Amino acid sequence: MLALALSWGRTPPTALAVLVALFLAGSVLAAVHHAEVVAHRVGEPFGSLVLAVAVTVIEVALIVSLMISGGDKAATLARDTVFSAVMITCNGIVGLSLLFATIRRRVAVFNAEGSGGALATVTTLATLSLVLPTFTTSKPGPSFSPAQLAFAAVASLILYGLFVLTQTVRHRDYFLPVNSSGTVIEAEEHAAAPTARRALISLGMLLIALIAVVGLAKVESPIIEKVVIEAGLPPAVVGVVIALLVLLPETLAAVRAARRDRLQTSFNLALGSAMASIGLTIPAIAIASIWLSGPLTLGLGATHMVLLALTVAVTTLTVVPGRATLLQSGVHLVLFAGFLFLAVSP
Repeated sequence: MLALALSWGRTPPTALAVLVALFLAGSVLAAVHHAEVVAHRVGEPFGSLVLAVAVTVIEVALIVSLMISGGDKAATLARDTVFSAVMITCNGIVGLSLLFATIRRRVAVFNAEGSGGALATVTTLATLSLVLPTFTTSKPGPSFSPAQLAFAAVASLILYGLFVLTQTVRHRDYFLPVNSSGTVIEAEEHAAAPTARRALISLGMLLIALIAVVGLAKVESPIIEKVVIEAGLPPAVVGVVIALLVLLPETLAAVRAARRDRLQTSFNLALGSAMASIGLTIPAIAIASIWLSGPLTLGLGATHMVLLALTVAVTTLTVVPGRATLLQSGVHLVLFAGFLFLAVSP
């Protein structure tokens, strides 16, 4: 936080930028540690929900602040960051989690009911918010009219709220880890839960660490933009890099869960983060658009729509059986690599 206070509002020189990047990495590791303490105290699926929502709320603040300061150049920033978050979570995090889970056990198991419901919600949110604007005709370009944007925002909030109700109250057992025989694992078997005091301290430290992650990522963003421009890369790469930085805590937490044979926890983090990224960002952008004067482009291009459709199809085939092997991991990771490659070389 001290590094953030000293570097805020400035473009640091190269040496200081490297130091800020080291503090950023340390903040990510701290966020993962405190998120695991809170998750262990409250249990699944509440622990995954805490990390996903906390990161996404601050991610939304980062996107809005960059759009306010970026003007017309930031018209596609929300779209690029949200789409990148979906591809990172559904292919990158899912692929890495499957990789570490299937290395230890030849077949990884998870709860198909919960993961399937989460995937259906992510697909609906992504289609309503990122695909439909390309085809609507009320406003020129791949953009929503104010009424359409308001509808997408309200629908996103309703769907996300309904999912949280399902995940935490009505069908909580659908989102709990399962063992190889399909039996639900209610809690960690090898360690006692932390005390309420320690969990509250970790919750406060988690919020501080997440603020540091996103704040330091914003400090680094002008350097990222400069590097992207000098390298002749597309502007969309900025959104990809921001999403990669912000989603580092979820990625590390998901991989750790997979290594402990808690693949369902990894899926809760991945799909929950994708859902929160859309379900909270679109309403926030809709409200911010009231005073933002610049254009807002939400519709995806043809290449990204193909990647999204392929991701939905592949993830559906991964989720439906409730069991996965190393092959599914490879498919998701190749899709993720394809997304990164096409972001750099469209």
